Amino acid sequence: MDLLKQLNEEMRSPIQQQQTQNHKTFPLTKPIFYGKEEEIGENNNSNLGQKSAEKDLQYADSKVIGNGSFGVVYRANLVHSNEDVAIKKVLQDKRFKNRELQIMRKLDHRNVVKLKYFFYSAGDKKEEVYLNLILEYVPETVYR
Repeated sequence: MDLLKQLNEEMRSPIQQQQTQNHKTFPLTKPIFYGKEEEIGENNNSNLGQKSAEKDLQYADSKVIGNGSFGVVYRANLVHSNEDVAIKKVLQDKRFKNRELQIMRKLDHRNVVKLKYFFYSAGDKKEEVYLNLILEYVPETVYR
């Protein structure tokens, strides 16, 4: 669990999954979109200039909508906004540097899904750590 502890220290947020009714609650770190916070339901400008802000967020009704060699994608509903999101759960292999989070935090393009939040979670096996990217949900596929 050393990697999980290290990632948690970087986030400055403990990872505690709580089950409350049919909702899952995680301490999440919200990326700052440099002046676009109102698009994700927060008008608090006190976080501008900081790299991240911590927030508890609940999601419900998660179901698998896709999987691949790097992880699984779930469709879920954010309880506070009733917004559908995609949660991409990717195993963090300590042998490789995963740059997906770094890249997604910097991307802002109309043809790329937006990163809303992220969090780390522990797996079933010792030393398993997952990066969970909460992304804008796009119901269409490339085949429409």
